[in-house]
Amino acid sequence: MSFLELSHVQKSFGIVKVVHDFNMSINEGEFVSFLGPSGCGKTTILRMIAGFETPTGGKITIGGIDQSGLKPNRRNIGMVFQAYALFPNMNVFENVAFGLKIAGKTKPEIEKRVKEMLDLIHLGHLADRYPYQMSGGQQQRVALARALAGQPKVLLLDEPLSALDAKIRVSLREEIRLIQRKLGITTIFVTHDQEEALSISDRIVVMNAGIADQIGTPSEIYNAPSTRFVAGFVGTLNIMTAGIENHEGRAVRLGGKTITLAQPLGKPGDDGKVSLALRPEAVSLHPTGNSDVAIDGRVINVSFLGSVIRTRLDVEGQTMSFDTFNNPGLKPPAIGDTVTAHFKSSDVLVIPG
Repeated sequence: MSFLELSHVQKSFGIVKVVHDFNMSINEGEFVSFLGPSGCGKTTILRMIAGFETPTGGKITIGGIDQSGLKPNRRNIGMVFQAYALFPNMNVFENVAFGLKIAGKTKPEIEKRVKEMLDLIHLGHLADRYPYQMSGGQQQRVALARALAGQPKVLLLDEPLSALDAKIRVSLREEIRLIQRKLGITTIFVTHDQEEALSISDRIVVMNAGIADQIGTPSEIYNAPSTRFVAGFVGTLNIMTAGIENHEGRAVRLGGKTITLAQPLGKPGDDGKVSLALRPEAVSLHPTGNSDVAIDGRVINVSFLGSVIRTRLDVEGQTMSFDTFNNPGLKPPAIGDTVTAHFKSSDVLVIPG
């Protein structure tokens, strides 16, 4: 059942429209990530939900109640910012308790709730510390506890992990997801990091220039991108053009070979060709039982990425990359070598537009 509803929401700053007719229904307890590059409108939508920005058009409802006439402090929304925004002159306990004091809670109620929140984030032993005495990850967990202390209907997270180092980001995002599941709170998470969005979301909204290019599960977004932008932005992707040999038969010409695709070809571009996408992990140097395409290419680059080695090929003027697991006992191909790439025709996606 829809809990948070955004209907035809728009936002303009002067003559510049930053959000175009945005529509989405979010279920109670759902974890939704807004993913996109800087300036795409994702944070603006978050701020409109919170009440910090007023929509130019459209309506936002939470639990069936129109939020347009409500100030931010009347919406019962918790928000965690990129900058931790903790009060430097207050210790951890006082920071978490701040909103509860403003709400007029009694001292026993405050003490009980703050203890619950600090136990939830495993920082009860640091209740007397001040923000400057804590790491960035600890400060962000305190900011999360403060946002949750007032038992909000919706939790908004605006790139909360971007200031942290890589290892802390991974552990903290997993902790946020565990807490969200435990509390069952409806959550919107804004990020430009595709790995973050893919790893913790129920659904992802991929934003592009104020428009939701695609809304779907992580699997749908990654495996079946609906636009060229989504295909290129989410994950590493080979995007190539191919000539059409038989439109109705779904046959195209790529790398000197005829490939029969699983998807309809759709409308070709002005040059009479179609755009195709293929994930690097779908390509192998060795034929498998299911591979039905073999294309020759010249190695132009080999990148060591730790557990993975990424090889780039030149295939008749187009670039194709493929990933192999790092095996110290196997020597990767050298730059200048001619190799054969194997993959399944069913793994090739036709990209609209």
